[in-house]
Amino acid sequence: MLDTLWFILIAVLWIGYLFLEGFDLGIGILLRTFGRTDKERRLMINTIGPVWDGNEVWLLTAGGATFAAFPKWYAALFSGLYLPLLLVLVALIFRAVAFEYRGKMPGEKWRNGWDWALNLGSIGAAGGIGAALALSTTGLPINGNGDRVAGSPILSVILFAILGALAVIGFSIAQALAFLSLKTDGEMRVRARNALKVWMIPLCAPAAVWAILVGVRAMDFAGLGLVVVAAAALVAAWLFARKDEEMKAFIALGTFLVAGVSSIFTSAYPVVLPSTLDPAFSLTVQNAASSPYTLGVMTGVAAFGVPLVLAYQAWTYWVFRKRLRVENLPEAHDFPAQILRTQKG
Repeated sequence: MLDTLWFILIAVLWIGYLFLEGFDLGIGILLRTFGRTDKERRLMINTIGPVWDGNEVWLLTAGGATFAAFPKWYAALFSGLYLPLLLVLVALIFRAVAFEYRGKMPGEKWRNGWDWALNLGSIGAAGGIGAALALSTTGLPINGNGDRVAGSPILSVILFAILGALAVIGFSIAQALAFLSLKTDGEMRVRARNALKVWMIPLCAPAAVWAILVGVRAMDFAGLGLVVVAAAALVAAWLFARKDEEMKAFIALGTFLVAGVSSIFTSAYPVVLPSTLDPAFSLTVQNAASSPYTLGVMTGVAAFGVPLVLAYQAWTYWVFRKRLRVENLPEAHDFPAQILRTQKG
């Protein structure tokens, strides 16, 4: 019973991460193309400035919960995808450093360099996480010990990894456009709203295909039913966007994510990592879980910690709910450079 509960909780943690970090990563992906001037790029960064690091906590929590609740799942996935997940870690580090360093020195070249770091780091993180999640639901060539077998067919693995990467990158861009229409005012708000109307469906299509494939392969009617709910939510989000009802469009797009990810986890259950070599080698919630005692202790900690995190993040978003405008941003200053020159002198 507790192993199933933790499978559900891990699904909730991934939904929370993809929902909150989705627009966060999307802002980084759009930074170089959607932000036409330095002030516009600063405005985009400021929309997520107070919350981006808190959003990443959900990734750490999801990974930590997987390690503690399902150590064999964690070991097989992270050893089988060691290099891609290492690149995700590097991408996340570049993102974090770019947020902190971008404004520390004057000069267009300096800012452009960190803008590229934020942009490429966001693409790498979103794509890598999407690929890992997709392969966790579609399978890796693992043997009975949970080890990846070298030399096994990898074409289907590569195709599903690409699908997962496109799904998370596409959804992140769509949600970022919806978020910008909520958090900004003026020309950027209009451009984000118009772009969302045009690109929402194509951007979210890979995620829909991923959910449908998992449901069809498992022949799970509950999962496919949630796919229908996700599709209806996506259509509703598009209709709300066309009517310029920004909050409703954002909520409907979030409903698409919740229903879509729920359908994938529902269809995958009880398998946490399928084996493409032999179904008998697949890891399930039963054979990959920790001991009942460990799961019991974790449940007690989660019952206290999860509501606290939710309350804190809700408070943070409420405090920083105001819209931002380019006109309200001060001019970039070179105060840190002046300090450096004074110290050298």
